[in-house]
Amino acid sequence: MIALGRSLSARGHDVTLQTWERWRAPIEAEGITFTPAPEYSAFPIGDSPLGFYEAVVYATRDTLPLVGDLQPDVVVHDILTLGPALAGELAGVRSATLIPHVFPEAGPGFPIYSFGARLPRTAAGRAFWERAHLPVRRGLESGRLALNRTRAQVGLPPLAHAHGGTSRELALVATFPQLEYPRPWPSHVHVVGPLMWEPPAAEVVLPAGDAPLVLIAPSTSQDPDHRLLHAALRGLADAPVRVLATYNRRLPSRPLPVPGNARVVDWVSYAHTLPHCDAIACHAGHGTLVRALSCGVPVVACPVAGDMNENAARLAWAGAGVRLPRRFISPRPLRHAVMQALSNPSIRVRAHALAAWASTHNAEHRAATLIESLAVERFAANSDSLPEDP
Repeated sequence: MIALGRSLSARGHDVTLQTWERWRAPIEAEGITFTPAPEYSAFPIGDSPLGFYEAVVYATRDTLPLVGDLQPDVVVHDILTLGPALAGELAGVRSATLIPHVFPEAGPGFPIYSFGARLPRTAAGRAFWERAHLPVRRGLESGRLALNRTRAQVGLPPLAHAHGGTSRELALVATFPQLEYPRPWPSHVHVVGPLMWEPPAAEVVLPAGDAPLVLIAPSTSQDPDHRLLHAALRGLADAPVRVLATYNRRLPSRPLPVPGNARVVDWVSYAHTLPHCDAIACHAGHGTLVRALSCGVPVVACPVAGDMNENAARLAWAGAGVRLPRRFISPRPLRHAVMQALSNPSIRVRAHALAAWASTHNAEHRAATLIESLAVERFAANSDSLPEDP
């Protein structure tokens, strides 16, 4: 969202970004107007957590005055942040959805999203997944009904389709098209490329030498025991590589076994560091994954939760890295996966191809252009309803 707001602001638009207070300083540093979003405890978090749709009702009502004050031409909301979308709809404002990962809606014969299964290659495989989707479709229908109850509470009509949290005016899929399985794309969905931003950070000193440099970059929200970090430092201790590892400001609960060929730091700027790397081992969070591929760096994906399994499957399908399932995150398998990523020419070629695509396709520009087009459509529609000049 910050990357998109930065692009729109640079093009002369007035941009207000509503999110949590912790992001105020970096947002304002990019020249974007910040406004605080209501911070509810939703899901099983906090002392008195709200249900997801209960939080949406509160967020919609709390955001509606802001929409009324700003009178925006377009509201852009995250795929999981429905309050601004419903508030915009109540105010008659067009909306766009930003999807900061691969498109989650299944195409024909697709595996279930987040299972970590790759696209089937046979008719039998496609038929299997079509049958497997039956309970998923029941869940989607349940979600549609829950969303419609929420819409009724705030005064909006029901929707007849599932995935009602995604705008049917414009959906921006902020990932590589090379990570998307082939499908018939709806006209309102556009795969624009990764929208990348990171907080300012100092450069770090790289390990000395000229051996291949491997970055170990754990998730900032998963793996509380630093299993990946421990496995990598042990597994690569005597490998012919240099290792730069970060614990992402989450101090390990037990001492790290730092070998002579490794350096461990508290934080790493991916933008500064990845151009110097030959491979990266990570948990396959989408932000880390696409940043690495934008730099042409092969990825060893070690998924642990959420959409990481999906990201790792797409990476392996695209041929730009190696997938290591969670149960194999230990020193020897991790070392084998890293050496495979370093030694396999096809992986390196594919990673470089994605970097070449990124260098010639400006995702921020594309996304901003699409939002401008949506705003122009709204302006034209409103103009059509005005009386002609005498």
